[in-house]
Amino acid sequence: MTLYRLHHTTSYDYADPVVLGTHFLHLLPRERPGQIVREAQLAIAPDPDSRRDEIDHFGNHTTTVSLTGAHKEFRVSLSATVEVTQPAPPAPERTLRWEAIAAHGITDPGVAEFCLPSTLATPNNEIADYAALSFLPGRSTLAALLELNQRIWTEMTYRPGVTNTCTTAAHVLTTRAGVCQDYAHFMLACLRALGLPGRYVSGYLRTSPPPGEHKRRGADQSHAWISAWLGPETGWVDFDPTNNLLVRDEHVTLAWGRDFNDVSPLRGIILGGGRHFLRVNVDLDPVLT
Repeated sequence: MTLYRLHHTTSYDYADPVVLGTHFLHLLPRERPGQIVREAQLAIAPDPDSRRDEIDHFGNHTTTVSLTGAHKEFRVSLSATVEVTQPAPPAPERTLRWEAIAAHGITDPGVAEFCLPSTLATPNNEIADYAALSFLPGRSTLAALLELNQRIWTEMTYRPGVTNTCTTAAHVLTTRAGVCQDYAHFMLACLRALGLPGRYVSGYLRTSPPPGEHKRRGADQSHAWISAWLGPETGWVDFDPTNNLLVRDEHVTLAWGRDFNDVSPLRGIILGGGRHFLRVNVDLDPVLT
């Protein structure tokens, strides 16, 4: 078990006053098997005129705030304490053949929607061909996923600034470059090309790696990875293709959906503001006990 203290601050500085603002947030971490949220709170400035906290279709926490007074800065700060005890999956040879997962997944109401294309993770013929190199006929699902995870890590270049939040998996295959959300969208599109359930996971990666390990790509900021369904007995298993990791105890889950569009940490509509400057700071550190 690892206990983490999480801090995430997002701030917008505006050149001109914002007269009206409505913001939709996915910034409160969710509970899941292997993760317990001991406490979490959001500090929002200026104080919103209204705030509504809800649970969305995927079970994520959402927060909607409205501000009607003029302001030149908008700041949201998350503080949370999260316990992570992620169990190891079974040995690869003990997991089902991938064809069996595909046949079962599309008929299971709990996972079927994650088999289907989404705006940013839609497969094409080239993506299907790429995925097929790992998913040979009759191969165990976990063995194929581990190989695919490693191939994407090896064959893509981690390069900030060459993609944005609208970049599709098809574009990523062409350029072979991007950041964590691009790695995740591409791996999801590979799974969906085969009819396998996969969901996009947003969250955080431990800021400082364990002793003797290299600093992970995507630390110090919001991170993204994927979760693949390995059947009703094994359930969901998470993979981080940006770092070639089978997710265990270095990640904290915030939310999940079909792709980034379902779990954007912060989006909204403002009146006024002009040009703005965005700053994001993230720290995820273990609590010494």
